Amino acid sequence: MENVRLNNGITAPILGFGTYQISPSQTKAAVAEALKLGYRSIDTAQYYRNEAGVGAAVKESGLPREELFITTKAMTTGYRATKLGIDNSLTEAGLDYFDLMLIHWPMQDDLGTYRALEEAYQAGKLRSIGVSNFNRAQLGEIMANFQTVPVVDQIETCVLRQQTKLHQYLADYQIVHETWSPLGEGAGRLFNHPVLKDLAAKYDHTTAQVMLRYLTQRQIMVIPRSTNPTHMAANLNIFYFALTAADLARVQALDEKFSLSGWPSSMTLDEDY
Repeated sequence: MENVRLNNGITAPILGFGTYQISPSQTKAAVAEALKLGYRSIDTAQYYRNEAGVGAAVKESGLPREELFITTKAMTTGYRATKLGIDNSLTEAGLDYFDLMLIHWPMQDDLGTYRALEEAYQAGKLRSIGVSNFNRAQLGEIMANFQTVPVVDQIETCVLRQQTKLHQYLADYQIVHETWSPLGEGAGRLFNHPVLKDLAAKYDHTTAQVMLRYLTQRQIMVIPRSTNPTHMAANLNIFYFALTAADLARVQALDEKFSLSGWPSSMTLDEDY
């Protein structure tokens, strides 16, 4: 596993296990399998309704809590609702703290929401705080009003939408670029793209592994999701090869600035990234 260093000094695995669209009834088993395979970073959210399953798997794994990096996201807006939501998430997951909590998406009162996160960070309930789906202007507003700079912006990123300009903006402020849907939600044209298939054959890995390695070599945190143990293991097994500079350039040339989900529309304000 490779790690990234966050701007508050904490280190986090560059590759984690995503739980989006894993049902609450399946989450505990899926996360338990991920931890068994070697994942040490788990991503959940209030919106996913599976924080309890994540927490149960963590508790029953027997792994030292300090070896794990657990992320959740607030779906609330405003100070009071978010303050209550943080405590509810901790109770739901049965955890004393989260390693990272993000504002899941921009809403009406992001400053109030971030104030609640910052207070929880200062109180030790959260080891780090950040945002998700925020563009440059929205990030700028947060940084203009708070001393605590977000450690992460989790945004849609895959080889078809590489967020080049926002990636540089984040780097300038020492904010880690993290991606949701790093494999493009399983889009067939990605897994069968001739350039990716050629590189997969060259490195004796799958096209999915090539995509994940490309992103991690750019220092982008990735949280691929799968409930298939074979795919889960393969997604984790990407650190035994590295793309050459020439091959990195080949993948970079695949960027179409194309959103597979079309959401959220606010992110298009920074296009062409």
